[in-house]
Amino acid sequence: MAAIKVHGSPLSTATQRALATLYEKDLDFEFVTVDLSTGAHKQEPYISKNPFGQVPAVEIGDLKLFESRAITKFIAEEYADKGTQLVHSEKEKKAALYVWLEVEAHQFEPVASKLVWELVFKPLFKIPTDPAAVEENEAKLGKVLDVYENRLSKAKYLAGDSFTLADLHHLPNTTLLLGTSSKVVFESRPHVQAWAADITARPAWSKVLALRG
Repeated sequence: MAAIKVHGSPLSTATQRALATLYEKDLDFEFVTVDLSTGAHKQEPYISKNPFGQVPAVEIGDLKLFESRAITKFIAEEYADKGTQLVHSEKEKKAALYVWLEVEAHQFEPVASKLVWELVFKPLFKIPTDPAAVEENEAKLGKVLDVYENRLSKAKYLAGDSFTLADLHHLPNTTLLLGTSSKVVFESRPHVQAWAADITARPAWSKVLALRG
């Protein structure tokens, strides 16, 4: 098996997404910290691994990958015989997986990441939070999670009755938001609340959080 090397920051939600996949697949890898504070991600040698100057980047032998969701899909499929089965091969289940992967990327992430910026990273960088932005994006997130509530009333996980990448991709932003005032948006929807508690309690995710520190 080719050696796997992950270049990224443990504080980066995108890096966390890739790390969670590797831990779920029970794969050995080397983690190389990229110092974002010094702009190392915008300079060589890192920029040759990800030309957009973002983390993470992954090397598997001679193969180079960037974009966290592409990384997780490749790993889940390439190492399908290892660890947790994160993708489906059955047609109907695969269709549901593809749909909810897109929902996370295009409906959940844009709103959740804005709330994370306002409620987590702005205070970290000692920048004043914008209450109007928080209120606006909580309302938007609520509408998204109304759809999730309906879906999760019919299935334990987003793509069916087993944990998949569709759930895993939500972990970084969901975990951060559950530690803020926006947790009420999750907690006011019982099926969403149960799902969030379930996925954030996974042992693989605990390893990511331990690396984050």
